[in-house]
Amino acid sequence: MRLRRLQSLLLAAFALAGPSALRAASPQGTPPRTLRVDYFHTGNAREERFALERVVVEPLPWPGDLAKTIDDTNLGKYRFEVIDRSTHRVLYSRGFASIYGEWETTGEATEIDRTFSESLRFPRPAGPVQVVISKRDKANDFRESWSLVVDPADMLVDASRPPSAGELLALQRSGDPADKLDFLILGDGYTAAERGKCESDARRLMAILFATEPFQSRRTDLNVWGLCPAATESGISRPSLGIHRRSPVGATYDAFRSERYILTFDNRAFRDLASQAPYEVVEILANGQTYGGGGIFGQFSTVAADSLWAPYVFVHEFGHHLAALADEYYTSDVAYEPAADRLEPWEPNVTALLDPAELKWANLVAPGTPLPTPWGKEAFEARSREIQTERRKIRAEKRPEAEMDALFTRQRDEEEKRFAAEPFAAKVGAFEGANYEAKGYYRPAADCIMFTRDRVPFCPVCRHGIERVIDLYARRK
Repeated sequence: MRLRRLQSLLLAAFALAGPSALRAASPQGTPPRTLRVDYFHTGNAREERFALERVVVEPLPWPGDLAKTIDDTNLGKYRFEVIDRSTHRVLYSRGFASIYGEWETTGEATEIDRTFSESLRFPRPAGPVQVVISKRDKANDFRESWSLVVDPADMLVDASRPPSAGELLALQRSGDPADKLDFLILGDGYTAAERGKCESDARRLMAILFATEPFQSRRTDLNVWGLCPAATESGISRPSLGIHRRSPVGATYDAFRSERYILTFDNRAFRDLASQAPYEVVEILANGQTYGGGGIFGQFSTVAADSLWAPYVFVHEFGHHLAALADEYYTSDVAYEPAADRLEPWEPNVTALLDPAELKWANLVAPGTPLPTPWGKEAFEARSREIQTERRKIRAEKRPEAEMDALFTRQRDEEEKRFAAEPFAAKVGAFEGANYEAKGYYRPAADCIMFTRDRVPFCPVCRHGIERVIDLYARRK
């Protein structure tokens, strides 16, 4: 289906969405367009600054439920609010994380300043609004960081059509975008001749997601769309090997100098392409074979489509992006510096366990389960150190990727047996070791997709967190 035809259908769907949605959209009874604020986020480990880049009217109507404009999840390192200038009423809010918010915790941020481009999207308001970005302070409370006035009637608001992303694919159409969580799979590094591969990869990974709970049970609450903009060269950048590509979305390995971390730093290109589909969440599907991926809450997630580990990475990283799930592993090398303070994390699946009586997932803990919950931590860490030594040796000697895959496969098989034998393997508790730290942070289960590469499901706490965010976007029947 062509983009122009889909836009007409979406406009018609909004017109049938009901009186409350129509009132929220505009007094004329037409659905609002999507307004986007692109801005620059600059700073270092000690200070940060914001500056407006541009305000854009995207080509499609707002895809969300206009009865669910206020975010009550309390997730995100940042939050933005859109406030009506005449009534001072909050029209829209969402929590989010950002590339800058991750980068400022790296060692590089103690040495240099950097700038990242970011975006805020919301239904186009009828008149001027105050857009306010808040950030969590040292007590984890939100404090205002930046504010600007946006007038949708300003002559500088950019309503031009973005460069074409190609034909829009309806990979799964469950209903009106306003009633569903709209998920876009956006290919990168696929040439025009590889368009069929892009669609096939998208459908393969979509099937894997819907075979995983809670997505399996909530499948009909999602629409899944696909875009495959044509690249001039096959593949994406991998700077550590001297490979640089100008791919349409700009995805690259070696983000923050971490070899397997895939992000895009070309926010303008990414947003302009994604704007040609209805979306609330986006997966960037990178045309690559080497293990890699990434996920940032409220921004996007990524996966190398042809890696042996793509099924795990796709689901794991989507958990970060959609539901703000934290990494529960702590023995792998990461780019981030240790936290100076032990505050209670805002992520739903890790805790500092400052007060076991106030554990945030206490309702899922069976009576009699000790807190903290014992597990074979020392033996696990000893074996993890051996694996890390082997991993560094393979990489330093530039041995084939197949050897790294074989190492990870052995590790996975060992860990599946190890965690299946844990006395509290099937229990929710508070298992020390999470959030990149061996001490002081705890995860809800002995094992989970957010902890290891094992073929295990999301734990009950992670499933609950995912469903809560799905409920923010999809209407329960």
